[in-house]
Amino acid sequence: MEYLTNFTFDELEIGQTAQFSETLQERHLILFAAVSGDINPIHLDEEFAQGTQFNGRIAHGMWSASLISAAIATQLPGPGSIYLGQNLSFKRPVKLGDTLTVNLTINEKIEKNKHVVIDCKVKNQDGKVVLSGDAKVIAPQEKLKLKAPQLPNITLS
Repeated sequence: MEYLTNFTFDELEIGQTAQFSETLQERHLILFAAVSGDINPIHLDEEFAQGTQFNGRIAHGMWSASLISAAIATQLPGPGSIYLGQNLSFKRPVKLGDTLTVNLTINEKIEKNKHVVIDCKVKNQDGKVVLSGDAKVIAPQEKLKLKAPQLPNITLS
């Protein structure tokens, strides 16, 4: 994505939706572990993970949840959003190669504080919900169109 645009509080409508997708790769597991400090072997050690109920490594639950943050920040409402809170319920594991799609829906607008409540569902490539909940967000007041920051290409050896 070259540019990021947003929806201001006044532009948002109940029922408005957006999506964001990402496929879990090895580098996501390694980088998320490095950034978060969560080095649970269920995420990083295939031999260990084979002996668990999941029969292999799974993603950090918060990696899946972080995709909701990415969707809010880049799609709906977009840049200038302030994340206030999130309720989460983890439904099923996410494995390497799974493609997750975040589905956001504006459920409520709170005029007094310019907050929105967003229904959040994260589904895998089979359409099965892996994560659900709702987020409370301060919607932007100013319309923005910004050049998307470019991240460095990090390779693992």
